[in-house]
Amino acid sequence: MSTSRGPLDGAWWPRSRDLTHELSALADVLDPLSGRITRIAVNPTYWSAIPSRVPVNGHMVRVGWFTTELDPHKILLLSHTTGSWNLLVIPPETSAPAAARLLAAASDSSDSTASALMAAEHALHGSSMTALNQNSEETWEDGDHTSFYRAAAARPCRLIMAK
Repeated sequence: MSTSRGPLDGAWWPRSRDLTHELSALADVLDPLSGRITRIAVNPTYWSAIPSRVPVNGHMVRVGWFTTELDPHKILLLSHTTGSWNLLVIPPETSAPAAARLLAAASDSSDSTASALMAAEHALHGSSMTALNQNSEETWEDGDHTSFYRAAAARPCRLIMAK
C-alpha cells in the first residue's frame, strides 16, 4: 500500500509472460489483503498481449496499459478501499539469485524507481540477471512450447511486499 515509503511497495516475480493468468493470480492474493482490486495498470513494453479484464476472486478487474505514464518495470494495482500498490515487475526469466536481490531491494524504503533497480542489478551482475532456466530452454528446443508455458503458469507467482 502506498504510504509515502518510496516509489515502490514491493515486487512481483511472475512465473510466465501470460499476463492474463499472472495478473489473476497476483490480484487473487492481494484482493483479500487490500480490499477489492478495481483496476490494474501495466506498461506493455515487456508483455506480448494485454487483457482488457481479468477474473479476480469472483469479479472482473479492468486492465489498462500506459506506455509513457508508467515505468515499464512497474505494475499498479488500485483499490477503492486502500489506494494503490506499486510493484516492481521482475521478468519471469530472471535468475533466482538476481530475483532475490531485486525482491529485497524493492521492499527497501529507498527512493529508487523500478527501472533504476533493474538498471542497478544489470550493472552489478550483468548477464546473471536473466539467465534462463535450463529446463525451459530444453523444453523450447524440443518443440514442446505449450507444455512449458502450461507448467510455468500452473505455479503461483512470487511476491514480496514492504510493510
